[in-house]
This record gives sequence, C-alpha cells and structure tokens, in this order.
Amino acid sequence: MKHFVIAIDGYSSCGKSTMAKELAKQLGFIYIDSGAMYRAVALFALRQGWLRDGILDKGTLCEHLNELQISFCQSDNESKSLICLNGEIVEKEIRGLEVSNAVSIVAQVPEVREKMIDLQRHIAANAQVVMDGRDIGTVVFPDAELKIFVTADAAVRAQRRYDELLAKGENASLEDIRKNIEMRDHMDLNRPISPLRQAEDALVLDNGSMSIEEQNAWLLDKYHQLIK
Repeated sequence: MKHFVIAIDGYSSCGKSTMAKELAKQLGFIYIDSGAMYRAVALFALRQGWLRDGILDKGTLCEHLNELQISFCQSDNESKSLICLNGEIVEKEIRGLEVSNAVSIVAQVPEVREKMIDLQRHIAANAQVVMDGRDIGTVVFPDAELKIFVTADAAVRAQRRYDELLAKGENASLEDIRKNIEMRDHMDLNRPISPLRQAEDALVLDNGSMSIEEQNAWLLDKYHQLIK
C-alpha cells in the first residue's frame, strides 16, 4: 500500500497520541501528532506575547504565520518523532499547563487551522500514516481508510493526566487538570470551525476502563479486520 490513513479523533487526554504512536510503530506507519502542531502554534503565540490572560491577538499572529515553521524530527533512539518549532525541539515545552490552556484558543483561528491542515495533508501525501487530533476523520482526511473516535469519562482523563505529570516530576493539581479538560472539551465541541465530532463511519473506542495493552490489541484487530 502506498497510501493509507488511520485517523484517530476524540476528547483531550484520552491517550490518543500514545495509542497512535504505538499503532504506527506496530504497522510501520508514519505517526503525525496534529495536537502537538497546534500546541507549537500556541507556544509561539505565548512566547511572542500575543496570547495573554486567555486573550489572543489574532491579527498579529496571522500576520506572522509565515514565520512559523513546524516539523517533526527523530529522537536520538529513533523511537519517536519530536515536534520542532522553527528548528527547536519543544516537546517538553508544549506539554505544560500554560500551553494546554492556550491551545484551544489558537486552534479556533481559521488561518491557523488552514496552515496546519495543509501541512498535515502534505506530510501524509503518498504515505501510510496514523494521525490523531480532533477533526482528522471529519475535515483533514474525510476519506481516511480507518477512523477511530476515542472517548472516556472526564474524571478518568484528569487522573491519567495528573499521574503522567507526577511521573515526570512536575507539580500538578488534579482539580486544575480536571477543569482544564472540561474547558477544552467545551471549546472543542462548540468552536465554530471544525468542532470535535464523531465521523459517521468512525469506530468508537471507550478506553476508560481499558489497559494500554487492551486498547492496542483492539486497534490492531480493527486494522486487520479492515485489510482482510
């Protein structure tokens, strides 16, 4: 197969990136973290001072979008791709709570979405890819060969995110994380452009009570059923 797209959409902090990375590794596909791309834009806006106290200077950001270069590079052990912003690896910087609180604001800007979608389609052209995000199966790749929609209870997602941050040695508040997740859910579902929706032909995966091994097995099974 020269071209095959697996689109994984769903709510924030459902572990979409983790499962997409593992699925791509198992299948030998390219993994594209679309959420990381929007996080990189949010980091860019925060660093430039165009996003403060939840208020974005959209005009200025759009004027400087051509200065924004987003790419993926391999880590030293080549086990995963890392997001780069204008040549700088920013994988750690984009995962903090400040960027998490800002990413949904930036993702609502039409010009930003247009730039990111063009880049995502360019990367996936004539390739076998696994991509996760909010609108991959509905907007970016509506003709994707396999579409997955991931969901889990907000409390479960908050606890997972909290445990993840603690494991990294970062200070975290479970209540703040839960509020952030609920805020992002609301914004993602109600944004006027490309809101979070389940594609009609998407398979639903509720991984709230599943282990990583169980969800990985589920995904591989759905892929092999399809190609048969």
